[in-house]
Amino acid sequence: MNWIELPDDHPTPSLVVDAQRVDRNLRRMQDYCDTHRLHLRPHTKTHKSIPMARRQIAHGAQGLTVAKVGEAQQMSAASSDLFIAYPAIGPQRLLRLEKLAKELAGQQGGQLAIGVDSQKAAQGIADAATKAGVPIGIMVDLDVGFHRTGTETTQEAIELCTWVSQQAGLRFRGLMCFPGHILPNASPQSWADYHDAIAGVVDRLRALSIDVPVVSGGSTPTAMESHRNPILNEIRPGTYIYNDWNEVSLGVASIDDCAARVIATVVSVPTKSKFILDAGSKTFSSDRNCVDADSGFGKVVEFPEAKVSRLSEEHGEVIFPENYSGPRPSVGDRLWVIPNHICVCVNLQNTFYLHQDGLLQELAVDARGLLV
Repeated sequence: MNWIELPDDHPTPSLVVDAQRVDRNLRRMQDYCDTHRLHLRPHTKTHKSIPMARRQIAHGAQGLTVAKVGEAQQMSAASSDLFIAYPAIGPQRLLRLEKLAKELAGQQGGQLAIGVDSQKAAQGIADAATKAGVPIGIMVDLDVGFHRTGTETTQEAIELCTWVSQQAGLRFRGLMCFPGHILPNASPQSWADYHDAIAGVVDRLRALSIDVPVVSGGSTPTAMESHRNPILNEIRPGTYIYNDWNEVSLGVASIDDCAARVIATVVSVPTKSKFILDAGSKTFSSDRNCVDADSGFGKVVEFPEAKVSRLSEEHGEVIFPENYSGPRPSVGDRLWVIPNHICVCVNLQNTFYLHQDGLLQELAVDARGLLV
């Protein structure tokens, strides 16, 4: 599939998204979930865009995942079924949560859930639910091996789930986890350990007559291997809508699957072995590649041998290997760059350009910078 041809006056640096590739990526993930009877609740932190979220719902997603309450407030324009995969700690977040819960309760199919790993976090949400006069769902977060958030032991999880199920303002919705430590083609033992970490909690809860409607995992790198953990009935991948150089490096996407790319202009060619782009850390972010940290800050599509070796705020330094004898760019040339981590790149843009049916439309990054 050919990439996009832009008009000569298109501004750089800018983020350009190809709708045809987006739809292909969405169909692929939705088809996988339908085949394996998994609910798809995509994480919108990647695109932060209401139109993109609506696209996901149109393809069959059953609700949306967000990172913060502020993002949920924006994404309520795309779906009334929202899951905040992050504890709401602090008065500002809880005030927003209370308001959002009331708004969603008035919509058809409206429901709100939030992930927690402590009774203190759950208590704040229970108080907000009481003030709102509507119940709020709780997903208890399990640490299945990534060691970021989540209850550490089965007993801690059981105690928290039991407490949540007894609170009038809360509805125990199930269990969530983030298996970020499991990479593509992980060993059968890794998947067995992942399964067992959840199954031990589910079995004990059912023995206590506590229903576990949802068991939610996910992460784009292993999303399409989720059937290897049959206890899951929901996944929450995010990056799959656009993909990035990390996903290509992990082998779960091709360059052609990368639906979001930065167009940048060569502003300087100081030496034969180096050129400078007008896109730096304020465009790409300073995230390194997850497979090879020394491979640079993204991939220049037209010059795959080159390395984005250093970023300043507004400068992207690209170098060729010592023995390189191929073509080189000139000042004024425009080049496509696939960022390492598209989620952070998107959050650095005020707008992006959607290419659809031969037309370019500038759209806002609706949930940009919503950290509360």
